[in-house]
Amino acid sequence: MEKNRKRFGPGLDYPMVTKLMRCMKLTILVVLLFAGQVAAFDSYSQTARITVDMHNSTVKDVLMHIERSSDYFFLYSNKFIDVERRVNVNLHESNIAEVLGEVFRGTNVEFDIKDRQIILSPKQTEPGTGTYNWQQAVNVKGLVTDPDGNPIPGATVVVKGTSMGTTTDVDGKFTINTEGENPVLVISFVGMKAQEVAYTGQPSLSVMLEPEMIGIDEVVAIGYGKMTRKDVSSSITTVKAEDLNVGVYTDPAQLLQGKVPGLTITQTSDPNGSSSITLRGASTLRTGAAQEPYYVIDGVPGVSLSLVAPEDIESMDVLRDASATAIYGSKAANGVIIVTTKKGTKSGKTNVNYSTYMAVDDVLKNLDMMTAAELRAYALANDVSLPNDEGANTDWQKQMQRTGFSHNHNVSINGGDEKTSYNASVNYLDKQGVIKETDMDRLIARSFLQTKSMNDRLTLSFSLNGSITNNHNVPMWNEGRSVLDAMNYYSPLVPVKNADGSWYQSSGISQNYNPMSMIYEDEYNTESKRMQGITNAAFTIVDGLVYNLGLSYQNEQYIYSNYNTAASQIFASQHGQASRTAVENKKKVLETYLNYDKVFNDIHKLGLMAGYSWEQSDNNDGFGLTVYNFYNDALKYYNMGYANNMDISGINSGYTLSTLRMISFYGRINYSYNSKYIFQATMRRDGSSAFGKNNRWATFPSASASWRMSEENFIKNLNVFDDLKFRIGYGVSGNSLGFDAFTAIQTYGASGWFSYTDPTGNISPYRTLAATSNANPDLKWERTSMLNVGMDFGFLKNRVTGTLEYYNKSTKDLIYSYAVSTNRYPYGSMLANVGEISNKGIELSLNVIPVQTKKVKWETSLNLSHNKNEVVSLSNQTYSVDYINAGNPNIGGYSTANVQRIMEGEAIGTFYMWEWAGYSDNGVSQFYVHDAETGERTGELTTSPQETDRTKVGSAQPKLTYGWNNTLSYKNWSLTAFLQGVTGNKVLNSTRAQYNYIALVSTGKNVLSEVASNQKFSDVNAQAPSDRYLESGSYLRLSTLSLSYDFGRIGDYIHGLRVYATCNNLMTISNYKGLDPEINLSGLTPGIDSRESYYPRTRTFMLGLNINF
Repeated sequence: MEKNRKRFGPGLDYPMVTKLMRCMKLTILVVLLFAGQVAAFDSYSQTARITVDMHNSTVKDVLMHIERSSDYFFLYSNKFIDVERRVNVNLHESNIAEVLGEVFRGTNVEFDIKDRQIILSPKQTEPGTGTYNWQQAVNVKGLVTDPDGNPIPGATVVVKGTSMGTTTDVDGKFTINTEGENPVLVISFVGMKAQEVAYTGQPSLSVMLEPEMIGIDEVVAIGYGKMTRKDVSSSITTVKAEDLNVGVYTDPAQLLQGKVPGLTITQTSDPNGSSSITLRGASTLRTGAAQEPYYVIDGVPGVSLSLVAPEDIESMDVLRDASATAIYGSKAANGVIIVTTKKGTKSGKTNVNYSTYMAVDDVLKNLDMMTAAELRAYALANDVSLPNDEGANTDWQKQMQRTGFSHNHNVSINGGDEKTSYNASVNYLDKQGVIKETDMDRLIARSFLQTKSMNDRLTLSFSLNGSITNNHNVPMWNEGRSVLDAMNYYSPLVPVKNADGSWYQSSGISQNYNPMSMIYEDEYNTESKRMQGITNAAFTIVDGLVYNLGLSYQNEQYIYSNYNTAASQIFASQHGQASRTAVENKKKVLETYLNYDKVFNDIHKLGLMAGYSWEQSDNNDGFGLTVYNFYNDALKYYNMGYANNMDISGINSGYTLSTLRMISFYGRINYSYNSKYIFQATMRRDGSSAFGKNNRWATFPSASASWRMSEENFIKNLNVFDDLKFRIGYGVSGNSLGFDAFTAIQTYGASGWFSYTDPTGNISPYRTLAATSNANPDLKWERTSMLNVGMDFGFLKNRVTGTLEYYNKSTKDLIYSYAVSTNRYPYGSMLANVGEISNKGIELSLNVIPVQTKKVKWETSLNLSHNKNEVVSLSNQTYSVDYINAGNPNIGGYSTANVQRIMEGEAIGTFYMWEWAGYSDNGVSQFYVHDAETGERTGELTTSPQETDRTKVGSAQPKLTYGWNNTLSYKNWSLTAFLQGVTGNKVLNSTRAQYNYIALVSTGKNVLSEVASNQKFSDVNAQAPSDRYLESGSYLRLSTLSLSYDFGRIGDYIHGLRVYATCNNLMTISNYKGLDPEINLSGLTPGIDSRESYYPRTRTFMLGLNINF
């Protein structure tokens, strides 16, 4: 029976894909034909109609009304046009000439309409008869070019001190009327330095615009404020919206893969999965949130990224060193990612944007498992009896996979003026996975309103954001209950269904479930609802001194709904089982701080900031229930009272409300001398209820300095560098993420049952209580200190820019659970601060514009990162451990064997396994014997390896990670190719090891095709976890190839139209024999290819368009 799932939109099966793609092609064709027709219409001034109904209003107000309600804009000088004169205008659907004729009727004003540009000027009169005393207008002509002599079309030319202006034509030429003696023209263009040119009677002006100092004047978020990049002395990487990755991404973190040096992101094709992300190496022994960067969205710390759609993002700033992150104190040890979303505009007009894409996903690669014929031939050759041979030839991978279809729609509206601005957006994403019945749909709505009052001294902003996400999943967690595992090993000799339509089930084999049955009879759904409200106020007390107040509230609700039907093979005896759990998390944050910024004598720039923060998180407030034995499957978990079995054992009481509070005081000082010598220092003191009563407060300082050497004469005289800045910084940050309120205190929990006999003789079961953790009043923050040295550079007129950085990062007081004696403590383990981890590395980012002409531009950027991770210590005099076993891939016959060790002197992800030495004379895998004392090889070989024979055989840590982006533009066309990869790391192909397990054949399961030629049936050690299955994880991937065409403005109503086609994961170069070399590089067990949870990598083709109105 197939599931009927609740969705936001209609389900889209594969047969609909072709129809929808045809529909999209037709839509694009219609848009293009429409654009062609609109482009052929008359000029704007001939077709536009204006309605004005204003009484006793100033001319200025009337002109502003026209600008807001149309695309017209006015150029005039207040010196000659009386815009404070009051008029009455009542015209409906009139052309612009009629409206202006009424506005200026009876005056000495004439207007010149040039499509959307309208120039107002006084009428010329005969000498002595006019009412104005003004200089004769002068007609100035000129040409604007770039340093290579290419004309610049669209450059703005304005008469300084007036509103009179024009733009250059396609040949870079302009003509403008001026007044007065020696008027000054201001010529500007995006990305170029503005020039002021005095007109002194020349026949024609020739103006060359120099490129801006790319990047150094851009504004970056630094935490509780913003700075221009030239004044930043710490390590911050900014990625603008246009530079983010393009693809069907359910996790915004994926937008940054390969874009930021030192930021390692491993993507997943699972629509319900999330990326793993690490910045500058692993620095904790804890997992989950403790490993990830800290997110700040629009100034609010600790916000879920699920509240932001990729289309809403304006920029992402990655704070990489401790001098940048220390302002966030105890949550910033893994770096900070600041997300800035799109806000309203001050154009006085309303802008509407619609963007959409449709995409299809196909599996990139499947395992080469034996066909039914190959399996029968192998069994016959080795005299093996095959159980449950039904004569079928089933390709289970093909049965369970599909072409996934995704579609995304985003509508946004924004606008405003100098006083008030607003933005609102709605995003809907529906993504199908390539495994049947795996998909997600998500709705995100965001709104923002900002207004100014009190002569612009008070700025108020309000934001309300929300999201609803439905995740639909299937079993994919452990051996026997993972469809990702079963679709490979389930026997091809059996059919999908029996003759009567029921699911086929192998007999006599435990934990061997029909994978198609698991897909359709066992469903696991999650509904997530998130809501966030934000209020901010900024009040300018005196010029330069601003008081900021921010309040935010976030609510998250999760409903986990699982149902196993009566036909479920996993829960065959339950006759239908339903479970439902509801969990709620709430977070309140108050931020209040003062900012003071002042420039003295044009060379001394001083910035001061001091603030206070309070937050409270109420997490894990939940309750669940599991019931079973339903009459039928009609109501599933929607009516759990329909079940016949409901008792106390089905209550899920594992959710315990945890309230955490944190109070913080923080401050920062910035000083810049002539933008040449720059200094910054921060201090934050945090207090948290999560830690021991003796260590609830900690201080996190930082300091950094930079020297803009390019401002020194001895560098300027070289005529080489446009920008050259040396930076050095040191700071301390902490890691308090991932803790609950009970981390440092003694806790008790249910621990079994006992029978109690009351006075009447009735016997009742009662729960017993026992300790579940020990109290540690000295438990404190993990502290990460980092030294960062960097050099920023730019030359060849900033066509070559980049940064080179070195860092030394040390994390001490690592928190780990150590075994302790129950003779001394009530529980057998203790969380304590003991260990130390070191990360040292070097990073390079390079941005180059090799080609830039009038029509062609090639931009390329490259970033390279090398990190050396080392566990410095794990023990002290009180708590000790020789090493920590990690990474159990659950290989058949070795279900308790770990393949990695965390040990002093080695990196996290060090593989510690047997060394394969080929085959014995009997065809059995043999291994090198190692001395139990020295660990060295003895020269002997064995087919029965021991624990002492394990040794270091490689590391999952890459020696180099890189990303390389290329954008080639020709006129309105743009082609982008983005490559990324890693090199020097090892990956354990445990999937290959498991499916080389010979015993699977005799138990009715399948194996890899290579077994027939590479594996003797007598090899009982074939699957043993050894370096036989340790392979190179190096790869180079063409991650994105995208072609777009920008139509620009079309007609009166379409202000911009862009269409694009994109392909993700187009090509991968690798020697890895598994499905895909991009294996998780984060956490405590990186580099293990786990068959039970590895979702097939996909190749994506997408078509999209973006329209602005």
